[in-house]
Amino acid sequence: MSQRTVTLLGSTGSIGTQAIDVVTRHPERFRVTGLSAGGADPEALAHQAAVLGVTTVAIADARSVPRLREALSGRGAADVAILSGATAATELAGRGADVVLNGITGSVGLGPTLAALAAGSTLALANKESLVVGGALVHAAMVRDDQIVPVDSEHSAIAQALRSGRHDLRRGSTGATEVRRLILTASGGPFRGRMRDELKPVTPQEALAHPTWSMGPVVTINSATLMNKGLELIEAHLLFGVPAADIQVVVHPQSVVHSMVEFVDGSTIAQASPPDMRLPIALGLSWPDRLDPVVPPCDWTTATSWTFEPLDEEAFPAVALARAALAASPTHPAVYNAANEECVAAFLAGRIGFLDIVDTVARVLERHEASGAGLAEVLAAETWARTTAQEFLARV
Repeated sequence: MSQRTVTLLGSTGSIGTQAIDVVTRHPERFRVTGLSAGGADPEALAHQAAVLGVTTVAIADARSVPRLREALSGRGAADVAILSGATAATELAGRGADVVLNGITGSVGLGPTLAALAAGSTLALANKESLVVGGALVHAAMVRDDQIVPVDSEHSAIAQALRSGRHDLRRGSTGATEVRRLILTASGGPFRGRMRDELKPVTPQEALAHPTWSMGPVVTINSATLMNKGLELIEAHLLFGVPAADIQVVVHPQSVVHSMVEFVDGSTIAQASPPDMRLPIALGLSWPDRLDPVVPPCDWTTATSWTFEPLDEEAFPAVALARAALAASPTHPAVYNAANEECVAAFLAGRIGFLDIVDTVARVLERHEASGAGLAEVLAAETWARTTAQEFLARV
């Protein structure tokens, strides 16, 4: 098998660092040519660049360029080219690597997603927000039907399970499918089983204590509110072409079954593995092949129990809110995501309470008027959502 060139976006974050662990274990399969990061830790970016021998790095915060340049020079990598500014990751993503792993957090990942697709790269997509925000734009940018490989553990599981049946993923296809529905599993986060009133005093520190996954702060808070599962429902609809009504969310606290596909004959295919993001990352980079080894498998010689529970939508209304946003208009999902990003930042800063996150998103969605699905309309809806969310948050 030929070696693939790889660009890693968000290389200093949780997804990026685990992706580096994967590629360094398989140097015969991958050669990293570019890295991007926000700029909070230029020394870490310089270290990664020197170890991997990349040719180009991109850093969003231009103010960090002097520190990055100095750190690169100190590690014998002074010849590494530096891109900087808000569009640096987008420029890097569009340079035509075989695979672009988008591990950026937030809707700022949309530009790099579109650039990677337009350049013909395979997009290993861990940035669900770019698809949620610009679903129609993302599909329009694709130059081949198999160009996006999901990296979220749930969507990776679905993609794997779909190989067990007949389901035509081609854009615009009206071909036959054997799929009845998709089942997204959720850990339930740190507050599984609590009633809504019991969530009022939750602190950021408590919400950041996820029981099974180690993730960045925004994704961890989204998991605690189940906003993450709402975003994943929208993403699953856009990735696999399955109606939202045929996508179910169930709570699985052990986080070993990562999602399931139910077929029309009553069969259900589940993908199971220990909760380790290196497995879906590795598949995203090597798809449709599997690497050996990546993570230890489940130990079938040890007694264990897996449980599944219905989602409490009264205590955690974020998933129902996502369904409503998806049904309302092409820009409502963008509003859902942008308002949530503002609310999560306010919660982490101690400005609002835990329940205020989803409640504020719901209020913003109620006020939004549907518009077109073009780039200008999506960006305008995002800006409006952030401004409106801040107006509501100022009154909390």
